[in-house]
Amino acid sequence: MTSANDPLPLPATVRLIATDLDGTLLRDDKSVSDRTVAALAAAEEAGIEVFFVTGRPARWMDVVSAHVHGHGLAICANGAAVVDLHAGGKLIQARPLERETALDVVRTLRDAAPGTSFAVELSTGIHYEPDYPPFHLDPGATVAMAEKLLHEGGPDSDAPVLKLLAHHASLTPDGFLALARTAAGDLASFTRSSPTALLEISGLGVSKASTLALCCAQRGISADEVVAFGDMPNDVEMLSWAGTSYAMGNAHPDVITAASGRTVANNEDGVAVVIEQILAAWRP
Repeated sequence: MTSANDPLPLPATVRLIATDLDGTLLRDDKSVSDRTVAALAAAEEAGIEVFFVTGRPARWMDVVSAHVHGHGLAICANGAAVVDLHAGGKLIQARPLERETALDVVRTLRDAAPGTSFAVELSTGIHYEPDYPPFHLDPGATVAMAEKLLHEGGPDSDAPVLKLLAHHASLTPDGFLALARTAAGDLASFTRSSPTALLEISGLGVSKASTLALCCAQRGISADEVVAFGDMPNDVEMLSWAGTSYAMGNAHPDVITAASGRTVANNEDGVAVVIEQILAAWRP
């Protein structure tokens, strides 16, 4: 494992770059620096595909939609959705969490961690319980108990459930994640990307890594030809799968352990630093 200041291990061949957004490609103010914009464009010009792979829903992808080249695809909701940013975030593929399974998870977590509140992320928007921290970016949300939100007669009941979110006001983030995986890990996939005790719950086997692997297989790209970047536990599987991976200088300890290398922090344009070094190494 390298430190953020050591020479970075560079792959011999790169056909695809997969990067998380928040805490990774984006600076803390949610901007994409000019340096990073230039690096992404240079990678595409060199024939390297760039995939944004994020926990964000498609409707929150405006922060990078202007910087999408080529295919225009992005992996959202921790692998539950593949969307076309050239078409305004149109859903191309969904890997949903079945509603009955989501209800089982809700019941299990209510028993295992009393005080848990829930939100339901659909392909059409988010809805949440009265005690769940409100999403100010989604003023049209329905507020009701999760059992009602997930019921067949609930809001947008024909829309796929992309994620179930669970929040706890007093547990530690990593403690809540460990508890949930022990209690309900046989029902769904659990991860987190927030500094608070907020869990992101997907269908069993759904992750950034598994959906990225599917997208790469469709293109005939192997894991060894992928370079990935991330900073939080929801990136661990992706960084472990990719042939070459970098934890940001601001990354969670589990991410540093999973990655094959380490770059500088998001506010120092760590993704751009690596892309520039990869492209420089390719020049004769």
